[in-house]
Amino acid sequence: MAVDKSRNLTPRQQEVMRATVRHYVSTAEPVGSRALLEAFDFNVSAATIRNVMGALERSGFLYQPHTSAGRVPSDSGYRLYVDELIKPSKPTAQRFDRLLSQQLNWQGWSVEALLQEAAQILAHLSGYVALVTMPRLENMVVKHLQLVQMSAEKVLLVVVLESYGTESMVVSLPRGTTGAGATQDERALDRELQILSNFLTTQLCGRQLSEISSLDWDEVDTAEHHVVALCHAIDALTRRKRQPQTHILVTGVTDVLNQPEFAEQSQLRNLIALLADGREQLWPLMCSDDSHPLKIWIGEENPLEPMQGCALISAAYNRDSMPLGSVGVMGPTRMLYENTIAAVEATSSYLSEIMSGLDVSQ
Repeated sequence: MAVDKSRNLTPRQQEVMRATVRHYVSTAEPVGSRALLEAFDFNVSAATIRNVMGALERSGFLYQPHTSAGRVPSDSGYRLYVDELIKPSKPTAQRFDRLLSQQLNWQGWSVEALLQEAAQILAHLSGYVALVTMPRLENMVVKHLQLVQMSAEKVLLVVVLESYGTESMVVSLPRGTTGAGATQDERALDRELQILSNFLTTQLCGRQLSEISSLDWDEVDTAEHHVVALCHAIDALTRRKRQPQTHILVTGVTDVLNQPEFAEQSQLRNLIALLADGREQLWPLMCSDDSHPLKIWIGEENPLEPMQGCALISAAYNRDSMPLGSVGVMGPTRMLYENTIAAVEATSSYLSEIMSGLDVSQ
């Protein structure tokens, strides 16, 4: 969403625009020409700076909140700044990577605990709200299946997902197909269920849940009807679980709400309500795709009214090349974008390494 007018800016206009954004981000006060001359090394007069700022205002990149005040960046100005005038901070990215490596002792953690800790680190170090979407169930990979006897004709099907926990359901088998009945002891049934567990694990290990529903169970290399019944049960389990996923972890709300942009109580209440009860609305804003791995929403670009004074920066984290979820940061549009982009990208990259099974501790 680059601003076409940016290509017409002179080098001096770009320098003044960059300096105005940085000064406003650090002070939260409208910026005047003399303030820029004092804070930055411009070898020109205050009148020249005023003229340049006036031209930027006419182009829609700056505006005056009051007639006698200095100027502040508009949403278009921030968009220009992000698209044209900065690069993500490499030192910030390296610092985040080191801290994540030191503080996320991820081996043996549940995925939710891992993502919650990553969100807390990101929120603490950025000073903004951190949001992490939980992995999409349909992209999870089967690691193991286990059948547990409940009665002669009912078993508990447990699907163990690689690093992401378990899913389960009770399955009723066709009468008599297991040989289970009054004359068969429980140990014999347990042995048969273990054989079936091993067979199904061999067939399905390494497949994503989304793949299972497309398998042709009629081609399974067995004539046993109970195996086919279990295969269809797994299919039903994956369909039942393949619902829209809206679980988003949110942390860091208290700190960011101290920013002066949120002094207005009505705006504050609406934003808190969105983060508390409307998180499912954030899901499509955060989901990335291959063509736009980094997503940035600024001000009124946000389709959600409570967020139109905010910026949202998010990036996908993957398992190998498959997107699992997204990690992001939300704060006021008066955001230190170069550092925040670097922090979000470093966090998504680190989580992707973990999810892909790499040893990131070395």
